[in-house]
Amino acid sequence: MKKYHPMTPSRRHMETVDWKEMITGSRPHKPLVSGFHRKKGRNAQGRITTRHKGGGAKRLWREIDFLYDKVGILARVESIEYDPNRSSLIALLSYRDGEKRYVLAPQGMKVGQEVLAAENAPVEIGNRMPLRGIPIGTLVYNIEFERGRGAQLVRSAGSGALVVAQEGVYTHIQLPSKEVRMIRSENWASVGALSNPEHSLMTIGKAGRARHMGIRPSVRGTAMNPVDHPHGGGEGRTTTGRRRGPATPWGKPARGVKTRNKRKKSSIFIVSRRKK
Repeated sequence: MKKYHPMTPSRRHMETVDWKEMITGSRPHKPLVSGFHRKKGRNAQGRITTRHKGGGAKRLWREIDFLYDKVGILARVESIEYDPNRSSLIALLSYRDGEKRYVLAPQGMKVGQEVLAAENAPVEIGNRMPLRGIPIGTLVYNIEFERGRGAQLVRSAGSGALVVAQEGVYTHIQLPSKEVRMIRSENWASVGALSNPEHSLMTIGKAGRARHMGIRPSVRGTAMNPVDHPHGGGEGRTTTGRRRGPATPWGKPARGVKTRNKRKKSSIFIVSRRKK
């Protein structure tokens, strides 16, 4: 982590990841880069579905390969790069047939390393194979939820899932949330844990940096009027003032409340629920 000299009150508390020790390439590979329109928390109808998002510095989109359909072809790591659109670092792979692709970089991946996606690939960091061939106790990431749809689970910085059991056509996976779930053994996953584990330790430090990141201001409910929030009102600083616990601005229970649909079909694949 990098700490700054306290030249201003905001700089005093700012902490960021020291990218210089981790990144080997500064400019992205041009054929895999394009401009894109950020949704900024809005759905297809233009309505805000995720609050406190908007603005921010312009970003270029790096096309990440989550499908991993180049099976059986060795690839060499050309560079480890920063991606503004995700929390983990990315790696530029150069395949033996001449094609280049971006993938998520795991911890321990180095420039010059060779990686392989194959049925019988060795169990080494960065390699990809079906879950049935991965030993119990191995950390994995980029896990397929449905065969052929590409990596969907465990894709954020520092995260890794644990293979805890092999049972018939299913593999038991302990996800980062500590939920244990059955996933079909024919689905593929990559070996290792994702890079940039210090991401969660960063301190933004000042409001301006948050705006550059596309994060808009958030106001506490207790600072509002009763007409604007269930926590609002009262003289001076008060608690939420609710016997039923904290609530969202629309009155629904918040914090520690289960939100999963009880009739969801995939619930039968959950072996152990995540802890509160």
